Amino acid sequence: MKDESGLSALHSAATDASNVHLLKIGFEGLEGFLAKTNDLDSVLRDLSEMDDANTRKSAIALQKQLHALEPSVTMVGQVKSGKTSLVNAMVGYPNLLPADVNPWTSVVTSLHIDPTASKSSNRAKFKFFDQDEWSRLIEKGGRMGELASRAGADEELEKVKQQVEEMREKSRTRLGRRFELLLGQEHDYDSFDEELIKRYVCLGDDFGDDDTSTSTDGRFADITKSADLFMQRAEVPLKLCIRDTPGVNDTFMMREQITIRAIRDSRICVVVLSAHQALSTVDMALIRLISNIKSREVIIFVNRIDELSDPATQIDEIEQSIRETLRTHNGPADAQIIFGSAYWAGNALSATLNCLSPDSAQSLLNWAEKTLHASKKIDTPQELVWKLSGIPSLYAALSERISEGIGQDAIEKIARCASNLAKGIEAASHRLASCPDGAPTFCMDKQTLLSELERIETRSLRKLETDFETLVSSYHSRLERSHKSFLERATASLVMHLEKYGEDVIWTYEPTGLRLLLRSAYQIFGANTQKMTKDLFDSAARDISEIYKQAFGLEDNFEIEAPVPSRVPPPIVIGQTIALDIKGNWWKNWWQRKRGYQAYAANFNEMIMAETDPIVRDLKVTQVASVQNDATSTLKQFLAEQRSTLLGFGEHGGCNQEDFDGIFGSPETEGRLNAMKNTIANLARDAA
Repeated sequence: MKDESGLSALHSAATDASNVHLLKIGFEGLEGFLAKTNDLDSVLRDLSEMDDANTRKSAIALQKQLHALEPSVTMVGQVKSGKTSLVNAMVGYPNLLPADVNPWTSVVTSLHIDPTASKSSNRAKFKFFDQDEWSRLIEKGGRMGELASRAGADEELEKVKQQVEEMREKSRTRLGRRFELLLGQEHDYDSFDEELIKRYVCLGDDFGDDDTSTSTDGRFADITKSADLFMQRAEVPLKLCIRDTPGVNDTFMMREQITIRAIRDSRICVVVLSAHQALSTVDMALIRLISNIKSREVIIFVNRIDELSDPATQIDEIEQSIRETLRTHNGPADAQIIFGSAYWAGNALSATLNCLSPDSAQSLLNWAEKTLHASKKIDTPQELVWKLSGIPSLYAALSERISEGIGQDAIEKIARCASNLAKGIEAASHRLASCPDGAPTFCMDKQTLLSELERIETRSLRKLETDFETLVSSYHSRLERSHKSFLERATASLVMHLEKYGEDVIWTYEPTGLRLLLRSAYQIFGANTQKMTKDLFDSAARDISEIYKQAFGLEDNFEIEAPVPSRVPPPIVIGQTIALDIKGNWWKNWWQRKRGYQAYAANFNEMIMAETDPIVRDLKVTQVASVQNDATSTLKQFLAEQRSTLLGFGEHGGCNQEDFDGIFGSPETEGRLNAMKNTIANLARDAA
């Protein structure tokens, strides 16, 4: 027997215009992280108030880094999973992004939330595909066209070409002569609303010319590559970027390429599934992508539980099914799974609970009986529904990962730089205190100091480059061996199949083995790179520490903090769709057109080599360049900071106590430094 009084309470909810205060619920897990950022900000503010120009400049730069921290969350999902509706609910605008876009739409929409901005600073930026990207689509039909062309799938290729031509002509009709001129351009707006967004990310069906058109929906959507919306949300406690991706299931596989890049740029990925679909072989493209991300960085949100007749019972079964599918297909089996409803969340935000359908309201009560527990705090109906929607649980999961992941990494990196600034001031102060006459001299002349710093920089950068060359050479060899071994095994399997079954039985071969080998090679490269980079950074920091000791006459226990090595980005491209992943009639046609076993083998080898080469090349070039560039820039920045600090203190090497107080603040400098050091030490302990 259901609680009809509960249903009445929901239907009698207040009809306030907005309940954005609900966005605060679920972010409580960020309190510890925010306290640490405030402590670090206080240290940097103290350092920025020092009268020494170099210290002040460095501290202000670090403050800007801290204030600019914007963790990003990439949303990917199944078709009809309600992903965009979920994104709208997460940012407190239930109808902001169009949730029923045409499958051709390939726009990545990034929602940049800033609690400190003013509402008047809301703005939007839209980027269009450039000429090369558009030409690839038009001339080759995107990834799908390239694949079909290699496979000799004439029928499929013709379909792709027809669809491309249709899309091109519709775009020309909508945009006229401006069509080509817009490619590679940007449109910026000082504000935005739902109608503006629809012009860029939602495809309409019929458009007239500029004079006769009655709708501007989707006017630029064919050529829009990305949309950035900047908005104020005081209820969200930190800057956050929520990135809505187009998915992985469009005709031309453009979406897949765009989504791969979006995931690679984020530390957290939310996979949105429909409660009616769970995970199946249809979603293998999705599973392949997330299988290359650490389980801790993947959150699975099962949406649309409002459409389940008995969520209290069905949800356990759905979760078991999802986990079994992930285990079977090498996905992130330990990923956190959250169940909820963007539909419920939207109604809670809009104060329209009385608009829930009877079936949805009944599902809500069914889910409430299983998940809500009695508490002293009495929630409003909107708060109850908001919690049942799963959004607060999703916020809590994001808060944990920000606090322990990208947020903590940023704090550790900036805190080490702040610690080095404080240690520099302390070193100069120590030198002053060690001189009875109060007029210390710098123990190293400027030219010697410059020479030593140059020697450290040259040696460190050269070693970094040499060590990378060694690691990359070994990594490339491992990738090439894996690639060659896979092609040999697959070709041998094909020949064996033909000898046993002939040409009428279609042969299939899973590329999972190749992906596992490539992933293993990349993981080994990543681990070796992290160790090598850390060792080199530690060595550079020891060399700088020695200069401090010589220049200021310090004890042996003085140490400069080494920079933190950057995270190795996940190899998302390994999950890219290749020919062997696609099962369909065009494969059958391809086999039947070949004549002779050698033709099968040679053509197969050639086609799969062409299909997999881009993946291997991306792992060799793009991923390696990202890791090496990060390491090089981090090292250069560290050395530049130390050069600036040491040269600055060298210029003050002959100052007396009064001069020192004038440069570094006041007679209370030592007390302030101790307070800073204690704060930084506490942050370091938390990091450990």
